[in-house]
Amino acid sequence: MELLRSNLSRVQIPEPTHRIYKHECCISFDTPRSEGGLFVDMNSFLAFGKDYVSWNYEKTGNPVYLHIKQTTKSVPEDRPLKKPTLLAIGVDGGFDNNEPEYEESYSIVILPDFVTLPFPSVELPEKVRIAVDTVVNAVGAERKEQVAAWTAEKKLVSEHALTLQQIKSGIVIPPSGWKCAKCDKTENLWLNLTDGMILCGRKNWDGTGGNNHAVEHYKETAYPLAVKLGTITADLEAADVYSYPEDDSVLDPLLAAHLAHFGIDFSSMQKTEMTTAERELDQNTNFDWNRIQESGKELVPVYGPGYTGLVNLGNSCYLAATMQIVFSTHSFISRYFSHQSLKMAFEMAPADPTLDLNMQLTKLGHGLLSGKYSTPATQKDATTGDARQEGIPPRMFKNVIAASHAEFSSMRQQDALEFFLHLVGKVERASNTTPDLDPSRSFKFGIEEKILCPSGKVGYNKREDCILSLNIPLHEATNKDELEAFNKQKAGKGLEENDMSSDEIVRPRVPLEACLANFASSEPIDDYYSSALKGRTTAIKTTGLTSFPDYLVLHMRKFVMEAGWVPKKLDVYIDVPDVIDISHMRSKGLQPGEELLPDGVPEEVIESAQPVANEEIVAQLVSMGFSQLHCQKAAINTSNAGVEEAMNWLLSHMDDPDIDAPISHQTSDVDQSSLDALLSFGFAEDVARKALKASGGDIEKATDWIFNNPNASVSDMDVSSSNSAQTPAQSGLPDGGGKYKLFGIVSHIGTSVHCGHYVAHILKEGRWVIFNDDKVGISTDPPKDMGYVYFFQRLD
Repeated sequence: MELLRSNLSRVQIPEPTHRIYKHECCISFDTPRSEGGLFVDMNSFLAFGKDYVSWNYEKTGNPVYLHIKQTTKSVPEDRPLKKPTLLAIGVDGGFDNNEPEYEESYSIVILPDFVTLPFPSVELPEKVRIAVDTVVNAVGAERKEQVAAWTAEKKLVSEHALTLQQIKSGIVIPPSGWKCAKCDKTENLWLNLTDGMILCGRKNWDGTGGNNHAVEHYKETAYPLAVKLGTITADLEAADVYSYPEDDSVLDPLLAAHLAHFGIDFSSMQKTEMTTAERELDQNTNFDWNRIQESGKELVPVYGPGYTGLVNLGNSCYLAATMQIVFSTHSFISRYFSHQSLKMAFEMAPADPTLDLNMQLTKLGHGLLSGKYSTPATQKDATTGDARQEGIPPRMFKNVIAASHAEFSSMRQQDALEFFLHLVGKVERASNTTPDLDPSRSFKFGIEEKILCPSGKVGYNKREDCILSLNIPLHEATNKDELEAFNKQKAGKGLEENDMSSDEIVRPRVPLEACLANFASSEPIDDYYSSALKGRTTAIKTTGLTSFPDYLVLHMRKFVMEAGWVPKKLDVYIDVPDVIDISHMRSKGLQPGEELLPDGVPEEVIESAQPVANEEIVAQLVSMGFSQLHCQKAAINTSNAGVEEAMNWLLSHMDDPDIDAPISHQTSDVDQSSLDALLSFGFAEDVARKALKASGGDIEKATDWIFNNPNASVSDMDVSSSNSAQTPAQSGLPDGGGKYKLFGIVSHIGTSVHCGHYVAHILKEGRWVIFNDDKVGISTDPPKDMGYVYFFQRLD
């Protein structure tokens, strides 16, 4: 007790602004449930496992710690499972994740000799009692920053409800017996509150649901609100009202009047359908994980170093699949595991290691690769009965890598490819002072575009990239006869693919070689300004690689944009061999006899590449009473997608403080992370800004815009002959032969990169292994033809 009193000056009473960590060690994945428990520094409120707390004492001199130990509480085996009422995990009313209950015990520990005092105890100094009580009762920073859950947000009043104009059509809606006006669906029906049309809801990614007739009706009419029939009762707030412009479930304070317009007496209606939130709950409760686990084959679990699962934090499978593959590369293993110990990273870290990217990558690397946490769980999987492992939750890593990024810091599903690009950019920037240690360079390579003018002169554009994004040439399918027969059979029977089982559907099979050849093939550039001809013409562009990376990442563009930038997923198989050779794709640079295009592109040509509003869209909006300037901004900001899209943008931005400011392409705000991603590809900043502005902030569309507007970039990118350009070695890029071996696949199930589920398959020790969040097992049938992103390792 005297020892404690002599160290009272090193004890702090937490303030409301303090971040208190008490659920997980900041440099390992130890928790209060670990054998040694968890030690909370009573000065910094950081938590440490038993093997690491001494490092903190050596670094800070802080001697007083609260020791927290959790032990399993015995519960009846026949404990009933409660039906969830909230879209959440691990909270009251949420999903029962079948975790055992624990009881906590506390003690005060004084380092360096681990002198232990009991808590609670009236003999402890008052300052210590108050400080410990505050820590015990506080919500841990880990929970505050990222709860391992996803929770439905509270519905807001729709901005369209108060101004909704209803058409006097004389339509009276009966109390039951509804059917979609455009098909035979009798469930999942939505009443448009403007014109009274009853139409079916959206089609789900697995083929269930409606036929999209309600949302298609909105696209045709711009009538904004619909209510789901079967959810209308005397409790009007519980009715499912959806706003298409706001793309969310909303509240309609005038719903009673809007329903009365169609003769609906809500007080007598009975609930017969689930709301969107309830259906989401139900789908998550009954989700058939076998759909994405190699058709439900029984997988043999595997444990040990390199076979550690990652706990899903709530729609974080995109992160888990990506990081499992990244930490299977020698560059990341060397940087954050074999050549950097946890202690080294901790000693280099700032005062709060939870905010340090190097520390959290090292923590994640050691967690995945040490084997310490890859052990069988005490309980089997609640839904499948399979043996599983506890896995490690990458919460602190996610907090750091997603900091200041609006999407990755949310609990929504994200695009695994975009996350990979974000990761590479963050690691590269963090390694600015030590570029030789930058593991992201192993993915980088040079790209050279050769532009051949009709004058016979050439120009070369050079940039760096870390992915090859490949279009899928469906006309190169190797099973055209089967496809033709299938389509004839389908048409003859009047069937849609939704009416057929997955096994019956014949999908195009396109060789990966055809995708690579398509990337390297020549393509025309219309309206190209030639500095040799001093006018616009059609040029020919060919693309090649100036270096071959250690790890080649191939992105299959399965998500394509239809008219109006509507995303569609290509239902196609890619035949991917185990070994590929891209030697023929190496760019040769300026050749003997070739003459470079003269320097200099007139300023007016560069300006003409700026996004310009479509005059027809502007004219239609102006005829509705909007100002010319506002209409031009709306068209530009929606990439001239159409009147409906521009009007929706306009209605939601009328209150913007700069809505009346003149159009300026130089100062327009763009998302910094998207800008950073384009800069990491080697594009100049002003070109990247123009492209993001023209494409609504979408990275893939922006990249396409740059390629399709070469005059916007030709004066800014590195345009030179190969004689003056740096070699790969001089620019710090890895290089070698063109033969590569497939070692990793990120596959995706779902209609959009922002929904569904991601799974990784990795070739380890001569066998394929599936990493499905915290489930790790030997793969019997890796989906090599269904990948979204493929990872290859150079053979030499």
